[in-house]
Amino acid sequence: MSDMRFGAFLAPHHPIRENPTLQLQNDLKFVSHLDDLGYDEFWCGEHHSTGWEIIASPELFLAAAAERTQRIKLGTGVISLPYHHPFMVAQRLVQLDHQSRGRLIFGSGPGALPSDAHTLGLDPMLLRDRQDEAMGIIRKLLNGEDRFSYESDWFKLRDAKLHLRPLQKDMEFAVASMVSPSGMTLAGKHQAGVLSIGAMVPAGMRSLPTQWSFAEESAKKHGNTVERNNWRIVMNWHIAETKEEAREQAKKGLFKHNNEYSVAALNPDEGITYKTPDDAVDAVAFSEGSTAVIGTPDDLVAKIKEMISITGGFGCVIGFAHDWANRENTLKSWDLVARYVVPEINGLIDDYRDSYQFVTTNRETWTRAREAVMNKINSNNRSAQIMETQGYEGEKSQS
Repeated sequence: MSDMRFGAFLAPHHPIRENPTLQLQNDLKFVSHLDDLGYDEFWCGEHHSTGWEIIASPELFLAAAAERTQRIKLGTGVISLPYHHPFMVAQRLVQLDHQSRGRLIFGSGPGALPSDAHTLGLDPMLLRDRQDEAMGIIRKLLNGEDRFSYESDWFKLRDAKLHLRPLQKDMEFAVASMVSPSGMTLAGKHQAGVLSIGAMVPAGMRSLPTQWSFAEESAKKHGNTVERNNWRIVMNWHIAETKEEAREQAKKGLFKHNNEYSVAALNPDEGITYKTPDDAVDAVAFSEGSTAVIGTPDDLVAKIKEMISITGGFGCVIGFAHDWANRENTLKSWDLVARYVVPEINGLIDDYRDSYQFVTTNRETWTRAREAVMNKINSNNRSAQIMETQGYEGEKSQS
């Protein structure tokens, strides 16, 4: 595999308190900040309820992000395909790929929030099959195949063909994967990358060692191949210069995020409500089997290496963007990851260390150089003395 890529996934998860207009503007500044720091990918999602996740259209948000960035790849993380006519999704993808100058990754899912499906009157039992069906249609449209008609129980096409194809010759598809094999199986069938969101919860962590095998089996069944380099592991972290600082900065926001959103809004029957911020941070980041990293760059480096070992290898680390800390410390966290974690994981400073080690452990090699310098100094001193003597004698003879 090539060097590890790094990116961010912004659902977003914003507590219900701040001005939403300012939140969206701040999120766009965040993407620009990541681009300046050299991150490889940025993802944002589609949600329509709960009050916390306020991006309803990842395509709209990424179009604005494309104008504010230069090189970072932009991923829909994800478009909930059962909510949309596949032809219209394909059309929006094409336009966004051109507007971003070929930086788009098409990520799709069945729809993450049951409350969204309920509002739209959709049976949750149908969602995954509809995502599968829509992916096949969208692939066919993006490939520019001959006009075709298609009739489903939820959409129709008549003589369909796109009048403009994407700027990219082969736009990457990706699917979201939680704990079950369904996301990986879909990735194999459609030759797509994977965004493993389940890695942020204990059950998802336990499933990681076997997850990729489902993608490979499905790919083989459908005559495709899948690449581990297109497997993205989503991780939770907050990084500071010391573990104590990271803990203090993140604990109150983590406490609120867990109790008010992860449990109250998403999982009231099985989620754990913590009594204090310290209880929350201990359970999430400082207990056996914890999935988040709250600490220093070295702590995150160790966790990423552990994840590589557990999974057998993947291509991209995606940090989950959240409001555990305030804005200043959140931006500093991403800065520390770019400055210290990325180069450590990718071996960017290995040659520096080798050069330093060589110089400091081979002091006898430099003796000759020091002797040459001292010899030159001594030689210059003798010359100065002779010239001084000659000058003095000359002055005497003239007098």
